[in-house]
Amino acid sequence: MKVTSETWDMIQEHLGYSDEEIKIFKDLPRNTEVMAKAPELLSKTITCTVVESHGCNSRHQVGDTFYFDGGGNLLTKLNPKRICVHALATMSPLIFTVNELIYAGVDPNDIRFNRFGCFDVGVKCGGWGRIVVEVKVTDRTDK
Repeated sequence: MKVTSETWDMIQEHLGYSDEEIKIFKDLPRNTEVMAKAPELLSKTITCTVVESHGCNSRHQVGDTFYFDGGGNLLTKLNPKRICVHALATMSPLIFTVNELIYAGVDPNDIRFNRFGCFDVGVKCGGWGRIVVEVKVTDRTDK
């Protein structure tokens, strides 16, 4: 898919780039590739669902789901009222991986290691609690 001049104008405005900055941005081939895949990425919702929980100080429970748009932005209205910053931080690498797979034309739901945990090791290993989260990508339903 070719990136239109209207799209570049929209990106320039969205990011607040000067004419010089948008030229630098456009001159990087990967940015053109990413922009060409943006419509697909923006049509996705990334979810991270708690599949195990014990001793979590923020009280995250099995079934709690964290919602992100395809660009990795937390969809605050859909998420639990309290979110542990440490659990959230561990979601970032997997969301980055999902983005990279979409850019590469690979189904992100084929990722082999789709579960991860917060860095707290749990009470048996000297910590407090632990959650394990599973990542999944779906088509947006709010189009």
